[in-house]
Formats: sequence, structure tokens, C-alpha cells
Amino acid sequence: MYYEIALLSTPNIFTYHSELKLKKGDVVEVPIKSKTSLGLVLKVTQKPPFETKPVIKKITSFSEKKIKIIEFISKYYLCSIGEAAGLFQIRKERVGNREKEEGNRKQGEGKREQKARRREDGEGRNDEILSSNQVSIKTDIKLSDKQKEALKFLEKNDVSILFGDTGSGKTEIYIKLIEETINSGKEVIFLLPEIAITSQMEKRLKKHFGDLIEIWHSKITKKKKEKILNGISEGKIKIIAGARSALFLPFENIGLIIVDEEHDDSYKSEMSPKYNAKDLAIVFGKTYNAKVVLGSATPLVADLYKFPHFRLKGTFFNTSKKRYFTDTFNEFILQKIKNTIENKKQVIIFIPTRANFKYMICANCGKAVKCPHCDVSMSVHKDKRALVCHYCNYTSRIPNLCEYCGSEEFLNERIGTSELKERLEETFPDARIEKFDRDIITSKSRIDKLLKKFANKEIDILVGTQMLSKGHDYPDVKLAVVLDIDFLLNSADFRASERAFALARQVEGRAGRKENGEVIIQTLNPEFFNRSYEEFYDEEINLRKELLYPPFARMAKIEFSDRIKEKAYLKMKKFLECVGERQEIVGYGEAPIFKLKNRYRYQVLLKGKNLQKIIFPCINKDIKIDLDPVSFI
Repeated sequence: MYYEIALLSTPNIFTYHSELKLKKGDVVEVPIKSKTSLGLVLKVTQKPPFETKPVIKKITSFSEKKIKIIEFISKYYLCSIGEAAGLFQIRKERVGNREKEEGNRKQGEGKREQKARRREDGEGRNDEILSSNQVSIKTDIKLSDKQKEALKFLEKNDVSILFGDTGSGKTEIYIKLIEETINSGKEVIFLLPEIAITSQMEKRLKKHFGDLIEIWHSKITKKKKEKILNGISEGKIKIIAGARSALFLPFENIGLIIVDEEHDDSYKSEMSPKYNAKDLAIVFGKTYNAKVVLGSATPLVADLYKFPHFRLKGTFFNTSKKRYFTDTFNEFILQKIKNTIENKKQVIIFIPTRANFKYMICANCGKAVKCPHCDVSMSVHKDKRALVCHYCNYTSRIPNLCEYCGSEEFLNERIGTSELKERLEETFPDARIEKFDRDIITSKSRIDKLLKKFANKEIDILVGTQMLSKGHDYPDVKLAVVLDIDFLLNSADFRASERAFALARQVEGRAGRKENGEVIIQTLNPEFFNRSYEEFYDEEINLRKELLYPPFARMAKIEFSDRIKEKAYLKMKKFLECVGERQEIVGYGEAPIFKLKNRYRYQVLLKGKNLQKIIFPCINKDIKIDLDPVSFI
């Protein structure tokens, strides 16, 4: 028999033969050149006029529901079926003694029963985890009346938004929802935007659900991944918490999907297929008849328009914050920092730029020192005594002369985390100050170590980039400072206002969790930031409606690149000729960063309703397609 088989994570479809009777959705191992690969069986086909290779063996099968989702991903994101299927984690089925596996299962249940009894005797958590054929959980979470009201709202809606201020108690509601779902015999996927915030959430969830939960992200070892996949298959793991790839684990009895910090751009993949895990969570929910909860203190404008929401205001401890505005980094900010650390409280300071300075500019001709491989200015890293490109990581020494005019004088512009840390150390020599950005946080262990120090009050001032805003809960942060936010507000993106407002609110939310806090925002637009989210939403949604931006239309970014500029341009021209003159074309031309990693880039932006129908006939290997893009750079 002959089969068309799509190689996973590739656009390739080949014909193979096999004596096995295979069906659509089977995952098989096949030879490809001198190696082997996994492939998805698409259909039975006729014997071709060329010689075929044999299927080596069957590995597993995708369920009908998974196949439905794979086909959706392929059609919606305009990628191959193999690329869509390649997103899913494959567990190789073991052919072994079923009686032995049954014995292992019972042994595992016995161990969980022992753990439960120890907990009842006071040896461990306050929760009760009773094991039998059906897991039963009773957490010790006590909800307020408002939280109970929110819980009922989420229970009655298939897709809903928990719109809760930072510190309002969203996690407690999540835990009760998870408890209900597990007790109904279903499984739970809990998505988090980045591994930077998994550790703190892991502790809270482990406290209540013990061995029923595991954490999944790109940094865990291959051995650990295999253990988790086996645990899911054997029914031992009922809850997975993790980054966007956790959505593609082999659960088949999903009852609840939680997307925490649903506004975060990290849910969007920048690798093909360029899916958004938050959006796919809704597709999974519909396919598996599972509840989907999108949680955020600053939900996306488009989502707030599309889905029902429950508003949870204030903080769990009824604290308040006082907001100040200033147009520069001045003495007022320094005095507030001084008062805070003298009172044995902590400070967080957000600044959107890492390194010492964003740009190094010639004082004579005004030209910036650029990366030779990218059309961007290089950032100043004093500790390395070098300039570094934050796009391709090219590094060079700090020049003595301007390459354009020969001047010896340079200006450093747009202060970054490293420079701010140095200046604060000069001003507060006794303070313990640390950085929290991509230069420092290079592994999960480093994240955990730094955040543990901060939680233990071994750090007085934490200076960081956007990572500071992501879901961290520390009760002793009294002061939050937001610097240079106008840089984000004025970027060339239809979501610039939303991003800037949300980021300011998220950083602000880190202060005053258990007692009153203070927030200082450096901006020339205080009236923009000094209002409620509801006021911002009303203005923004009306503007989007008038201009027909999402949620009133969809957007697509088509990219064409080549090492030769003229070839990149011809690729774009060919696509435009194929599409023809259409009102959906917003614009086209050079990408904002024209040269990136030695490749010249052109873009076409489209806006409309049925963009896939316009793009599909013009697809070829020379284009990169991004549906619902979050970045236009």
C-alpha cells in the first residue's frame, strides 16, 4: 500500500509504501536520505511511477480532534500540514506487558494515598489529595464574595476574560477552577507567557496539586520531557503549566485552559508557523468542549471587545497606590527611592533599553554607529568595552573616530539598564542593586536565583526591562518607577498606545501588593497614563473601529528577504502582481529594519476580513507569512 506522508516540521510531502494498514493521522518513522524522520500519514494513494521507500514503523496516532486542530493551523496560518503537525509533542508508544504497566499504575496510586495520609497527619501541605481510580482534590483556598462571583461567571461561559487588577486574587480563582476540573475527571493546561514567571506559579500550584502537576518549557531536559510525556499517557499528570509549547502536549481529555497574562506578546511564535498560543487555546477549547479563561490586569483591547469579562477591582489586601508624573529622571525620583530603601522597602525600576546606552552618535555629523550586518544602531556595553547589535549579536570595539566624518567626539543616547544601575550605585552606595534583563537572565536557574534573592529582601533596587512586568508577586515592593515609556508610546505600530498603557499598568501593579504603594511615571503625556483602563479602552476601541484595525479587521505581514537587495525587491513585486490591486493592501516597501542579519527585507501589509483567500494563491517558498502579527519591525 502507498501513502502520502508529510514530514513533521517541514513543508515536504513524499510517497512511501508499507505492508502496514495505516490511516490518516498515524505518525510513522520514515527514511529520508541517510537519516530518518517522523511523518504524518495524510491518505492512501496510487502506486507512483517512481520507486518508493518503505515506512519503517508506526509510532503513534493523532486523535481526530488533534487532526482537526492541525488542519486549522495549516489553513489559518497558511503553513504546510507538516509544519502544523510538527508543533505537537510525539510520545513513542511502548509495546510492553500491560499487566506490568497496570501494576505500576496501582503502585503509583498507593504512593499518592500514603502522601495524602501524611498530609492529613500534618506532614506537609494543608490540602487533601486522595487517590483512587478517580482523583479527588480539596484545596484550602477560601474565596471572597467577589471572587466567588467571578468563579461563577467563568464557569458559565465557554470563553471568558478574568479582568482583574494586579494583586486582586486571580490565582486563587484559577486554583478553584482547576480543582473543579480535576474532580470532574478532566485535564488542565495552564499557559504562562515566559519561563521567567513559572517558578513562582509552580510553587503555588504544587502546594495544592502535588504530583498531579508538572511544568513544561523549552529549558527542561530531554529526560524530563520524556518523563512528563509518559506521565500524561499513564494518567498520572492531570495539569500542565508552562510556556506556549505546553499547549501541544498529548492531553486528550482537556476540561480547562487558562491563559495567564493573556495580553503578553510572548504567546506569539516568531518561527514558522507563526501561531499565537492564546488564540489557539480558544480553538482547543472549542474542539475539546473545554472552558477557556483569559486572565490579565490589562486584557487586549481586541479580546475585551470579543469575549465576556468579569471585572475584579482593587487588591486582595485593599491597598492603594499614589501615582506621580515627571518629565525627567530627576531629584524627586531619587528622593522617593531614598525614602523607600531607608524604610526597608524595595524598589523596582522599569526602563525599555538594556546595555548602557541604546545609541552611540557622532557629535559632529549626527550619524549613529551601525551594525554592518543589520540596519540598526549598536548598543554600548561598557562591561564588554564594546558595541553590540541586539539583533544579530555582532560585537565590535568602541570606535575612536567617526567612520563618516572622522570626528573624535561621540554622544551616548537613550540610557539603558546597565548605565542606570551604575548611576544608582553612585547615588546609593550602600544599596543592593541588581539588573533584570536579557543580558543577565540567560537561563531559568539564573532567573530563579535572582528572584529568590529579591523575595528574600537581599536586593533593595531591581532595575529591569519588560521582564519586570511579568507576573511577579513580591509584598515588600513599595515603589515602582517607569522610565522612558514615551519611547514605546510613539513607536510606529497601531498597538503602540495599548502596549505602553498596559506596560505602565503592569509595572505599577508590582508595587503596593500588601500595603500602600507609590508609582512614578516619566512621561510627557501624563494625561494619557493618568486614567482608568476602561477610559483608555473606550477611546482605543472607537479609534480602531474608525480606522478598521483589529478587532474590526485582521492583519497580515508578508516578508520577502534575500542577501541581494534587488532579488528581495523582485520577490515582493512578483507577489504584488499575483495579488493585484486591492484595497486590503495597507502598504508595501522596505521593512522598518531594512537589513537584518545580512538579508534585505521588504514587506507587504494587508488588512481585511478574508486575507487567507487573497494570500493563498500567491504562496511560494520565497515568502514568510505572519497572520495577526504582533511586531511590524
